[in-house]
Amino acid sequence: MKSSGNDGVSKRRRAETTLVTAGRDTGAQKGFVNPAVVHGSTVLYPTADDLHAHRGEFQYGRRGTPTTKALQQALMALEGPQCVGVGLAPSGLAAITTTLLAVLKAGDHLLVCDNAYRPTRNFCSGLLARFGVETSYFDPLIGGAISGLFKPNTKAVLVEAPGSQSFEMPDIPAIASAAHAHGALVIDDNTWATPLFHRSLEHGVDISIQAATKYIGGHSDIMFGTISANARAWPLVAEAIHQLGVCAGPDDVFLAIRGLRTLAVRLAQHHRSGLEMARWLAARPEVVRVLHPALEGDPGHAIWKRDFTGASGLFSIVLKPAPQKAVDALLDAVELFGMGYSWGGFESLVIPFDCAGYRTATPWAPGGPTLRLHIGLENIEDLKADLARGFEAFNAA
Repeated sequence: MKSSGNDGVSKRRRAETTLVTAGRDTGAQKGFVNPAVVHGSTVLYPTADDLHAHRGEFQYGRRGTPTTKALQQALMALEGPQCVGVGLAPSGLAAITTTLLAVLKAGDHLLVCDNAYRPTRNFCSGLLARFGVETSYFDPLIGGAISGLFKPNTKAVLVEAPGSQSFEMPDIPAIASAAHAHGALVIDDNTWATPLFHRSLEHGVDISIQAATKYIGGHSDIMFGTISANARAWPLVAEAIHQLGVCAGPDDVFLAIRGLRTLAVRLAQHHRSGLEMARWLAARPEVVRVLHPALEGDPGHAIWKRDFTGASGLFSIVLKPAPQKAVDALLDAVELFGMGYSWGGFESLVIPFDCAGYRTATPWAPGGPTLRLHIGLENIEDLKADLARGFEAFNAA
């Protein structure tokens, strides 16, 4: 079977089929469904002329292998025709930092949404500041009014849709329109929805980033990041990847391919269970508010419904005012919800969080303690019973 990469045939296929078939070349794979895991650094050239000309499909392991090519082709097909290249990184944070280094230089100005992943903020206030890049933060709900924040040296805007703790949903097309009018690139952290539920490059984004550690891997066993870019941005990204020496290990690449094949069925279940749990929690007396853009009544619901085709299993809740010991009692009482700083795997997770200490453009005053939940693939009734035990402990404390 011919490679289904980013060709015309794959563009006509629906996403579920693309996930299963894209990047597969069973001829080159000697009939096997999965590509071989190529562990290699040195690539030998057959002649001196080939060596001098760097002639060959692969030149060095860091620059790519048949294994990385299979994943890149599959991701390009999933991202859509606007995607002309995909870079692979050893973590989601590495994908973010590589992208920012690719598009910014000393003296530039960067706009970042105030609900961005905290390590992204740390990089902006750390290395980027040391390298002479200024960062300003903006209200995630600003929409087209972001035009008023641009400076002559603003080169990029970074959004996260939705924010991975507070879940505000930015209007990406409006922000992208304003950014492009000022000559700036738009970067989207698209980890929550993945390109399966949100093809951000089709909504005006120039570079789409994923922490593929999460839903692409899907099994909590890899660290991985992806950088997908359009024709305008890809040369910058490709140059940075090459000069920084960014690459992902072959076994993690293979696990990302394996995870990608089942992304559609896993995300469909995360979507269903996440919404059912969000509605159940909204009716609980201990919960003041559920922060989930796919939930009817959420401030970001209209944008989610317009721009997204599904939701994942990650959202947050605001509890009624209570002392820390009550929140800790809830956390200690649950059994199926593990406490861990990640998400996107098959398991359910819960963490407390507080954005107040680092948000700078918008206040964070939710009205009570906040918890972020990842709804995994366990039986939803078992998960409800587990949280009900947690709420009993919360109320008792």
